[in-house]
Amino acid sequence: MKHLVLLGGGYGNMRVLLRLLPDKLPEDVTITLIDRTPYHCLKTEYYALAAGTVSDTEIRVGFPEHERLHLKYGKVTEINTVESKVILEDGSEVAYDDLIVGLGCEDKYHNVPGADEFTYSIQSIQQSRATYEKLSNLPSGSVVGVVGAGLSGIELASELRESRSDLTIKLFDRGERILPAFPQRLSNYVQKWFDANNVEVVSKSNITKVEPTMLHNHEESIPVDVCVWTAGIQPVEVVRNLPGEKDSSNRVVLSQYHNLPDNEHVYVVGDCASLPFAPSAQLAEEQAEQIVDVLLTRWKGGTLPAEMPKIKLKGFMGSLGKKQGFAYLADRTITGRIARLLKSGVLWMYKYHNG
Repeated sequence: MKHLVLLGGGYGNMRVLLRLLPDKLPEDVTITLIDRTPYHCLKTEYYALAAGTVSDTEIRVGFPEHERLHLKYGKVTEINTVESKVILEDGSEVAYDDLIVGLGCEDKYHNVPGADEFTYSIQSIQQSRATYEKLSNLPSGSVVGVVGAGLSGIELASELRESRSDLTIKLFDRGERILPAFPQRLSNYVQKWFDANNVEVVSKSNITKVEPTMLHNHEESIPVDVCVWTAGIQPVEVVRNLPGEKDSSNRVVLSQYHNLPDNEHVYVVGDCASLPFAPSAQLAEEQAEQIVDVLLTRWKGGTLPAEMPKIKLKGFMGSLGKKQGFAYLADRTITGRIARLLKSGVLWMYKYHNG
């Protein structure tokens, strides 16, 4: 009996389960899913949990049930690729024949003094809960600094504005304009929303130090009551410790079949994998589709294609509160209510198909 072990119940491994269960899993294969929490968390919605506009239960989806799927809860502390086993924080070990590593990411602080100690995060559901508690308990008139104006920072700042109209919100952006990799029209729309809703965007910022109630931007010291960090990610430590080559962001360099170049039984999916795209839920799902195809072919003793198909992404969507949004789909910019409805629809469909 072959044993497939999935580390992390994120978007990538959920797609693996959706493809294999209930009837595509070979009779001689069992699966063990290891995660810290007993449910799949919708990480793309952590910003809303932190802002207090959705409840905890709205961003959780139960894992599927199957007689050959076993769930084990705990924190992974080591992946031993030599002995083909995974070690958990409680000392228990899980052996595998094939392994898919989807443990996700954590904040990257770029060696900024105080950033890891004095900022809040939305990288895990536990951290998002703590951020919500801190933000919701702020007295009126408090100042919140959001460092990083990527998609997470934009959505958090806008959702927090709708949740707490009495707060002063400052969004720190390294670039000259919001979302510089996308068309000017999209950037302008997001900037106008922030201007109209009294969110200050601090462009060309460079946070050099974080203190409990102070952000240092270049030579300026800016008082804040809370700082939330959304200025970069990196794979979790256990993945950074995997043998083999890493890219400049510490993501694991893989073969075209998504396994370690010198180990065809260890696959890496999602935020931990070095791919020619920015990490996203959509990318993790598309990569997982190919991993399942590779696994099924190898399990059947078949021949893999000489070249795997190129992953194609449909674009991206973001929200500006509950009523407005923006999207870039098929090289087309969409803004306003329609974009927000599109994002809500995609989320509804995802939750529907995953139980």
